[in-house]
Amino acid sequence: MNLKTKYMGVELKNPVIVSSSKLTGTIENIRSCAKAGAGAIVLKSLFEEQIIAKAKGGLKRNDMYFWYPEASDYVVKISKGSGVKEYLKLIEQAKKETDIPVFASINCVSPVEWPSFAAQMKQAGADGIELNIAIFPFDKHMSSQHIEDTYVEILQAVKKEVDLPVAVKIGPYFTNMMAMTWRLAEAGADSLVLFNRFYNPDVDIATMKVVSDNVFSSPDEKSIPMRWIALLSAGNIPCDLAANTGIHYSIGVAKQLLAGATTVQLCTTLYQNGIPYLADILKGLEEWMKKHGYKTIDDFRGLVNKHPENTAAFERIQYMKRNFE
Repeated sequence: MNLKTKYMGVELKNPVIVSSSKLTGTIENIRSCAKAGAGAIVLKSLFEEQIIAKAKGGLKRNDMYFWYPEASDYVVKISKGSGVKEYLKLIEQAKKETDIPVFASINCVSPVEWPSFAAQMKQAGADGIELNIAIFPFDKHMSSQHIEDTYVEILQAVKKEVDLPVAVKIGPYFTNMMAMTWRLAEAGADSLVLFNRFYNPDVDIATMKVVSDNVFSSPDEKSIPMRWIALLSAGNIPCDLAANTGIHYSIGVAKQLLAGATTVQLCTTLYQNGIPYLADILKGLEEWMKKHGYKTIDDFRGLVNKHPENTAAFERIQYMKRNFE
């Protein structure tokens, strides 16, 4: 089977990407991902505040980052100003020691000061940049329009600084997802990554404390990105689409591609089964393709969108009453 594809104009040997996480934060793990057959990797996120700290010599905690599971060890405890240099070295080393595309990741909440740093990522060898944006509506004085405008402003600020392809990774919480995604695409996003999985707090009823042990996705969560990828793909949105969250097995990869995804990002399943499990997922995808007579990814990508009744099913928001008699 020929699994080759293009993502944001970059050629990949297959559509399976290891998403931004601790798994892609060390050169040892990056080598392992490449060895297991990853089509590309997205490096662990560099936080906006680290970039600003490089210029200002200080690191101020932003409570918005509390909602990212990795933020506590990557922002709060980091040595002030040291993260940027190390990140650039990681890009350089990853490009030197692997033969797969390497995308940098920036976790950001504003378009202020830091976008010019993106050019340094290009110089270090990054094949593209993934903007991991999350602006939470905690402020009653902040309108939804203002939040959406900020997403677009961040993207436009980065696009002015580099000619690298830029993906925007977003969460599923927008008033009108269709309008917002199209707005990002028209503002220059080369890809949309759907969706970010945020911190999910729970309550321990014995201690009355908030706990955060729900850090891994479940396969049931794959339907959220699949729905919107199918709808956006059917609507011919002018950018690539990367599926993220809830994709644990080869059949999950196949489903997202059938819905119209350009690529699929994996994370939780590699934590739970080990990085080498990526090879099993690719093998399973090839076996599925062979069984159904597909020789290339393009043979079946977006195939479910060829039938209008499928699009209508993805648009449906209420259960329909069934007669089981």
